[in-house]
Order: sequence, then C-alpha cells, then structure tokens
Amino acid sequence: MTATRIDGKAIATDLRATIAIEAEKLIKETNVVPGIAVVIVGEDPASKVYVASKGKAAKECNFHSVQHTLADDVTEETLLSLIGDLNDDPAIHGILVQLPLPDHINESKVLNLIRPDKDVDGFHPINVGLLTAGERDKAMVPCTPAGSLILAKRVLGNLSGKNAVVIGRSNIVGKPMAALLLAESCTVTIAHSRTKDLPDVVRGADIVVAAVGRPQMVKGDWIKDGACVIDVGINRIDAPERGEGKTRLVGDVDYDSAAERAGSITPVPGGVGPMTIALLMANTLTAARRSAGLDDLDYASMLS
Repeated sequence: MTATRIDGKAIATDLRATIAIEAEKLIKETNVVPGIAVVIVGEDPASKVYVASKGKAAKECNFHSVQHTLADDVTEETLLSLIGDLNDDPAIHGILVQLPLPDHINESKVLNLIRPDKDVDGFHPINVGLLTAGERDKAMVPCTPAGSLILAKRVLGNLSGKNAVVIGRSNIVGKPMAALLLAESCTVTIAHSRTKDLPDVVRGADIVVAAVGRPQMVKGDWIKDGACVIDVGINRIDAPERGEGKTRLVGDVDYDSAAERAGSITPVPGGVGPMTIALLMANTLTAARRSAGLDDLDYASMLS
C-alpha cells in the first residue's frame, strides 16, 4: 500500500482563494473590511518569516493588515497598552501576538487581554472553554487543529464513529484537536509521553494526529493499515547528505515507513503548515462577519 499524499499546500491555496472571494462579498455588502493586526516583539528570524507570510496572506485575502514591531526590551506595560488600543479599534477584527515573547513579559497576561472575539489564535480561556463545551459556533478555534480537521475530512469525509489518537496534549494543538474530533463524533484518545504501550495505542487508530514535537518519533509499524495520518510536527534535523552543516525539516512521523501502511498522510513541509496560515485568515474573516451580524461559513464543506 502506498498512502495518498494529502497536499496541504494546494488545499490551503484553494481555501485562501475562497476567503478572498468571501471577503470581497463582505466588503461590498456591508462595507466591513476584515482587519488583522500582528504584533511581533524582537528580531527572532523565524518569527519574522512567519509574520511576513501572514502579512502576505492577508493582502491576498483582501484584508486590512497592520503590523506592530516592538523592540526586545519593550516594557510589558507598553505591550499591554497596544493590545488595549487594538481591542478598541473597530477596523481590527483579529489580533495576533507572535510567540514566543521575551522572558520579562508575562505571556498569559498578554494573550488573555486580547478580546475573545478578536482572538484569532483561539488561545483565550473563554474560547478554550467554548470549544470544550461544544459551542464551536461561538468560539475562535485554534488554527492548526482547525486546519488539521479540514485535511482529515477532505480525505475521509464523515468522521463519525472513527477511532482517533492525538499524540500530544498541548493547549495549542493536542487538547483543541481532541475537542474538534469529539465534535465530529470520533472516539478520541489523547496520548502523551507517559502513555503506556504507545505504539499499541496508535495501532488502534483510524486517524492519527501527531503533535508531540519529536522528530520522526511515530514509526510505520505504529500505523494501522489504511489509517489517516496528520503530522503537525515541524522539526529541523541534520542532513549531512545535503552537505556539511545542512539541515532539513521533518515531522513527528517517519514519513517513508508510515506511508507504506497509511491510507493517507500529510507531508512535512507542505501539509499542516500552510493550513495554519489559511485558517488564521479564515478566523479573521469569521470575526469580521460576526461583527457585522452574519453567520459563520463552513470552510470544510466549501472546499469539498
């Protein structure tokens, strides 16, 4: 068996095109221009790349986009004041603070100050609570789990009754992913570093979501024949075959061995990563539509 490669890059491109069309409709019908503000503190190279890609995506989606770049030594008070101003700005529907923040700034205090309806990352406790309580239509859903769910539904269709194993229990991916799969009527197991007989647990899964942050940890013989594997991991490892000092990106799944048994699998790069940025745009459009009193769009069904 050779697994179907789930092309997250292509699906994300389609989704962003759909969002751009829907944003134009919103602007014409309501004069509401979706607005997103990205706040970055410091000069971390990876963060700057991520922020640039988000700005490019916002422009492609016909959004109003602003970026606030603050120095590494900015005071917590100054950052909190900026968040307060963005909360009060009617032209901004989504606020994203690029992580990580410097050690002298309380990350939770900053993220919790963002208004829940503008929290397009879905990290605010109110959004976490709404999602966990099964009220997704009122919540902002974290982008990576939401994108992962779309990829799984794209290849499997109806997920009802399927056994799903989520490897990783983070607040950013693992826990919200489990909540989304439960809402799709899956039977869900959250596995983690202390799970006993982890390979055996994973072998029972129709859907495997790997979000543990360990390069190529999930081996092919862990995978049930025909399973759908969603690899959230992004890890950089040495690649001496490319030359001295060279590296390459891999996921949490050993792609080559897993692809021999899985029915479908996301690559790294080119799988979940592009979907995360696309769902950030989707959340911003959702926030803008809600501000105009309009219902949410079902992006998964629009792409099927």
